Amino acid sequence: MSLSIRRAKVADAATLSSLCARTFTETFGHLYPPEDLDAFLRDAYAVERQATILAQPGYAVWLLEDDGVAVGHAAAGPCGLPHPEVAPGDGELKRLYVLAPYQDAGWGGRLFAEAERWLLRDGPRTLWIGVWSENHGAQRFYARRGFERVGTYEFPVGRVRDLEFILRRPA
Repeated sequence: MSLSIRRAKVADAATLSSLCARTFTETFGHLYPPEDLDAFLRDAYAVERQATILAQPGYAVWLLEDDGVAVGHAAAGPCGLPHPEVAPGDGELKRLYVLAPYQDAGWGGRLFAEAERWLLRDGPRTLWIGVWSENHGAQRFYARRGFERVGTYEFPVGRVRDLEFILRRPA
């Protein structure tokens, strides 16, 4: 394995789209009826949507690659979580996924560190993360990095509504 992390570009939109669908399905696909999962993936991870995100200067995405093949990703940008204390200028880790064969080797932490460095590039600011209420491993991961639960919201995947925790780390 020759693993590396690099910042994604607009030209990576199709790769990112495919990887997002694959990692979400691998992690959470068993929770949803197939038609709900399919509709969610087609909308949330459409190539055009990924290209739009990658073209925005206020957003950034990193790819974890194994000999040039994307096997993980992290995305960050302005906070869009539904919490009354979110302030202009707050940042959010929007996604952090690593395919199962590459987990437990520190690569999730390295992707997080890239996103964190980018989010804090202009100095300290409050950071936010939304995480599924039953994803205890992710909750422990973020707790080790100073995040605390401050709220909840519902995340729709088709007709299913997942309970998500809102985590925050003050500046």
